[in-house]
Amino acid sequence: MATSKVVVVSLFLSLLVLFHAQAADQSNEVTRNSVSDSTSSITMDCGGACASRCALSSRPRLCKRACGTCCARCNCVPPGTSGNQDVCPCYANMTTRNNKRKCP
Repeated sequence: MATSKVVVVSLFLSLLVLFHAQAADQSNEVTRNSVSDSTSSITMDCGGACASRCALSSRPRLCKRACGTCCARCNCVPPGTSGNQDVCPCYANMTTRNNKRKCP
C-alpha cells in the first residue's frame, strides 16, 4: 500500500515538473516572438508607406485602412501607388472572403 502511494506521488511530481518545463518553454517562445515583432514594427512605418501608396486612390480612407492591415501583418508595402506587388509576396497574396485582393 505504501509503495503505491509513493508511485502515485512520484508520478504526480513528474507531471508537475513536465508541465512547468512546457510552460517555461512556451513563455520563452512568446518572448522571442514579441521581440521579433517589436523589432519588425520599428523598421516599417506603415502609416507613411500607406499614405504614399494610397495617395492617388479614389477612396483614400478605405485604401489606408486596408493597406495598414496588410502592412501590419506582412511588415511590407510595395513601392509606388499601384502594382509592384511582386516585391512583397505576403502583401500580394492576402485575399478577402470573396477571394479578391485585400491589399491595395
